[in-house]
Amino acid sequence: MSKPFQFKQFNVQQDQCAMKIGTDSVLLGAWTPLDTNPFSVLDIGAGTGVLSLMLAQRSHAQVIDALEIDEQAYEQCVDNFETSPWADRLFCYHADLAEFAEEIEDKYDLIISNPPFYSEDYKTDNTQRDLARFTDALPFDHLLESVSQLLSEDGVFTVIIPFKEEANFITLASGVNLFPNNILRVKGSDTSEIKRSLLAFSFRESDIKTETLVIEIERHQYTQDYINLTQDFYLKM
Repeated sequence: MSKPFQFKQFNVQQDQCAMKIGTDSVLLGAWTPLDTNPFSVLDIGAGTGVLSLMLAQRSHAQVIDALEIDEQAYEQCVDNFETSPWADRLFCYHADLAEFAEEIEDKYDLIISNPPFYSEDYKTDNTQRDLARFTDALPFDHLLESVSQLLSEDGVFTVIIPFKEEANFITLASGVNLFPNNILRVKGSDTSEIKRSLLAFSFRESDIKTETLVIEIERHQYTQDYINLTQDFYLKM
């Protein structure tokens, strides 16, 4: 039994999930803008449920729904929700995104996703992890199509993707009338290249507020920006 990942206000069991908690999730959960004061949130491809839990801690949203297709991950997500301080606001569906988008009448004020992507051109021997990593499990156009159906008129959609996919993703999003309003580009250190893009979309076009976040000054010495962003969550920050 692997030990749970401990955050300041909640713990996350992750031994049943192919995709373990990593920097990507924590960055997205901490960065996602909440200035629209969302009432309802949807977390697509929830995995352990960490994004939903972070948003439960950060927001007053009354409805926080998560969607997970992998059965083991779904069961673990439900357990993590039930043992959290916000169990009454969290609910996980074991469902496919396209079916969910067709069946659900409700719209969400905030949709968040750390979609599975495959940044390396190889497969491991772990099929469950491969499925979680492999973009084919949730192609970007399919994700965006469903988001455009499920997002409320003034809603916000946030996502983290590899930086090299950023331009392509923005083009695909414009096809369903979603436009980027905020972009955060992330690099490991000052000298390394940009690895990730965090994007916030809505149905309104605006000037794009673009920022860059550097994670480390040197190994295990974090920048003040990174500490400021994540200190409400990480125990050692």
